[in-house]
Order: sequence, then structure tokens, then C-alpha cells
Amino acid sequence: MSAAVDLAGSAEAPGYRARHTLPLRVEAVRQLRRRRTLLMGGVLAALPFVLIIAFAIGGTPDSRGGGSDRITLMDTATASAANFAATCLFVSAGFLLVVPVALFCGDTVASEASWSSLRYLLAAPVPRARLLWSKLVVALGFSLAAMVLLPLVALAAGAVAYGWGPLELPTGGALAASETVPRLALVVAFVFVSQLVTAGLAFWLSTKTDAPLGAVGGAVGLTIVGNVLDAVTALGSWREFLPAHWQFAWADALQPGIEWGGMVKGAAISVTYALILFAFAFRGFSRKDIVS
Repeated sequence: MSAAVDLAGSAEAPGYRARHTLPLRVEAVRQLRRRRTLLMGGVLAALPFVLIIAFAIGGTPDSRGGGSDRITLMDTATASAANFAATCLFVSAGFLLVVPVALFCGDTVASEASWSSLRYLLAAPVPRARLLWSKLVVALGFSLAAMVLLPLVALAAGAVAYGWGPLELPTGGALAASETVPRLALVVAFVFVSQLVTAGLAFWLSTKTDAPLGAVGGAVGLTIVGNVLDAVTALGSWREFLPAHWQFAWADALQPGIEWGGMVKGAAISVTYALILFAFAFRGFSRKDIVS
């Protein structure tokens, strides 16, 4: 089906309003009922309990010793619920949290194409820009919800297992319990912004293929490539232009005084790449012949 299918929406039929097509609520309910959404939520919610069991079996991190005087975030994992939540974010930010972002954003358009329902959505008629906008907003919303779910469950489980208390800092000192939730919220916000590049990659690839797994896998694969390139020290200062270089800049929020430099640079890099990729997706999809 060619781009001419969108002309049906220009007939100004009585009562037709382009902005009322494919409401966000309808799209959100559709995505919430998907099995992969429930499965991903279950995996993220289970991670804190897996770590608690691991610490119970292997002993608390600080009780094992390691012959090193350097204290890391993992060493303070069982100090309080806040430390446990920060540790959960630390162990999952590099890869695990990439998966739901790639899944929700890469499954948007490609899944409709694989089900052969995309052309019927456009013939409804749902304008192409409206279709992409609705799916992108819902996908980003679910991605953010996934990142919020993990620390929330970790805080609840950690409070039961280790008690509620100040956030002990690996650099020394501690943050009062009243400051921990705002600091963790800042960490989650930065992690979400840093993952916008993966979201942009997955969303753009979703408009290019009829295979959802191809879009999801492609986004995850390119994200891994970025991490590999960041490990190549021979690139020198060029690594600062890689989003992966700043993915753990949120650690600067877990200090007595917040260091904003790295987070601002990382957010700027991620948002720039994401906006370019989103623009590619909207531009390419607006000119694409829809045959599925």
C-alpha cells in the first residue's frame, strides 16, 4: 500500500479529528496486556530478590574480604535499603535496563508490520505522524516505568532485608535517609536519558523492518558495540562523543555534593543522538510504502 493511503484522512469527514485517532490510553492498554511486557516486568521485579538470595548464600560483600582497600558501591550493598537499590541500578544499568528500552521501542512499528495490521491502522485513517508519535510516547513511558520499577522493588525488599537507613557512600561519609530517595530519583532520570540513544536506534530500526526481533536485536547489538568502542582507550578523547562513555556518570549523584559536569555532558550527547534518530524514523516512515 503506497503513501496514498494517508489521503483518506484528508477528506475532512464529519467528526474526524486526526489528533483523536489511536489515543495514548488505547495504545498503552494494548502494550500493557502483551506477554512480553508482563515478562519484562517480572524479570526486573525479581532481580532484587535474586541479589538478596545471592548475598544470603555467599555472605554480605564486606564480609568476604578481597585484599583491597578500595571500597566500591557493591561493598556497601547491604548497608541499607538505599545502598541496595543503588547497587541494583549499578549491576543492571550497563545491559539489563537496555533490554526493555530496546524491546518496547523496537517492537512498536515492526510488530504491527509483522502482524499485517499496519496498513489497516493507516487506512483507519491514522496519520503516519500520529501513529509514530503515539507509539513512541507509550514505548518511552513503559521504558521509564521499567527503570522506576527496579529501584522501587529494591527499596522495598532492601528495607525488609537490611533496614532503612542512610546511604553509605563508597567515597566515605553518608547521605541522610531523607536525601536518598531524591538522589536515587536523579540517578533513574539520568539512566533513562542515557538510554534514549538505544530507544532512538530501536525505534528507527522498527520503521525499517517487519521483524521486531531484528529491530530489538539491532539496537542491543549497536549499544554493545558502543560499549566496546568506549573500552578502546586508543580512541582517546573521541570516546567522549560516545553515549556509552557517560553511562555511569550518575555515580556523581551519589556524593556529598552532586557533580553535574559528567551528567550534563552525557545527557547532552544522548539527547542529541536520540533526536537525530527519531527524526530519521519520522522522515523515513512518512515516505515509505506500506505493504504489510
